[in-house]
Amino acid sequence: MNERFKETRFSRIVQSPETALVGGFAAVILVGTIILALPWSQQWGKGGLLDALFTATSAVCVTGLTVLDTEKDFSLFGQVVIMLLIQIGALGIMSFAALAFQIMGLRLSLQSRTVLSDSFFQRDLAREFERTFRTILIVTFGIEGLGAVLLWFFFLPRLDPTTAAFHAVFHSVSAFCNAGFSTFSDNLVAWKDSPGVLFVIMSLIVLGGLGYMVLHEIWRLLIADPMEGISPVGRRISLQASVVLRVTVILIVGGAILLLIFGITIGEVTWWDKTIHALFQSVTARTAGFSSTDIGRLPAASLFTLIMLMFIGGSPGSCAGGVKTTSLAIWFSLLVASIYGRSEVRLMDRRIAPGLVNRVNLLLGMAIFWNIVGFLILFNTESHMKVGALDLIFEQISAFGTVGLSTGLTPDLSAPGKLWLSATMFVGRLGPLTIGLWMFPRQRISVSYPKGTVMIG
Repeated sequence: MNERFKETRFSRIVQSPETALVGGFAAVILVGTIILALPWSQQWGKGGLLDALFTATSAVCVTGLTVLDTEKDFSLFGQVVIMLLIQIGALGIMSFAALAFQIMGLRLSLQSRTVLSDSFFQRDLAREFERTFRTILIVTFGIEGLGAVLLWFFFLPRLDPTTAAFHAVFHSVSAFCNAGFSTFSDNLVAWKDSPGVLFVIMSLIVLGGLGYMVLHEIWRLLIADPMEGISPVGRRISLQASVVLRVTVILIVGGAILLLIFGITIGEVTWWDKTIHALFQSVTARTAGFSSTDIGRLPAASLFTLIMLMFIGGSPGSCAGGVKTTSLAIWFSLLVASIYGRSEVRLMDRRIAPGLVNRVNLLLGMAIFWNIVGFLILFNTESHMKVGALDLIFEQISAFGTVGLSTGLTPDLSAPGKLWLSATMFVGRLGPLTIGLWMFPRQRISVSYPKGTVMIG
């Protein structure tokens, strides 16, 4: 009986769609690690295998935490590899498999389509998968291309055209994919006085963090599809897109206001400087990881504000990490319903299914548990650094939210600390719920247990 149970459980894990996602990401990270560990990927042969693993994981999981200087420690070849890993990790392993299959004229299996549908769309969009997927690729590369052109113009005054072009392409891909990798040693601090660069990067981050389904809806609202025979005016935005857009605006504006209240660094003197950098860090903290100011010099309250934004992250089906904007909206609606004693959870005049509410509670519970364990591990492994607890908490949440912001601890992490944060970035990119469903597949239980009560509060 036990053997049959183990066999059934093992077969369920192997055949589940989550296995394709987990195995695909792990395989790309492994290949990226091997390539980045090669001598011609690094300028001085400074990084070892562990640093290559950390960098590959950070790139594929579109995080941006770095233990090496991307500009100085990696060759041009290594930087191109990092950019490709970012693009693959952002669109997803299965996306590139689908693209390759389409180029070769082959069809994806039903399981592969299920994985892609879960990654990008709601179930009702899975029926028009191929057309929707083609639109996503066009929108993605179109936005990245436009961003690269704009950044190239803004980089030109300080860089020669060829160098400016490479930096522009790299930063456009990194920003739209919410990766936070930069080919400048000080990230974007040297460009803090260039509003053009900052606004382009912010725009790319926001668009990349909305989610492919929302981008697809915006595309349909702007472009009439002759196959549907419906003008953009006749279309309505979905509940998903409406929630994502509203929560995104609230978090960006609210985060910027809190950063203005609690303070930026002493380097920002005028109100214009304070406002633009508060807005930039509010945007980038929601999983992008670019920095226009020295994060390590921010006040404690501002750091905690960034921690909250990093934990929430972006939106489902996007390049972003975190517990997602929609989860926050549903959890807040649940809180309001509980306070008023309502039996159902309502969000924007819509009733949310109990199963979805339960998944949100499970997701938040697993995320909180994982990060509490992470705090304890980092407090132990990084005790030699003699830094404040807030700095280590910031590092943990930054890895989990696949953000990439750091107060400056990452290069000095111990080997166990690097391994733990690598695992955290992996879990954060795929989502703790996906990892949980992969490790513990659902089982049908036919036993009904007696009811019990306990005191709470």
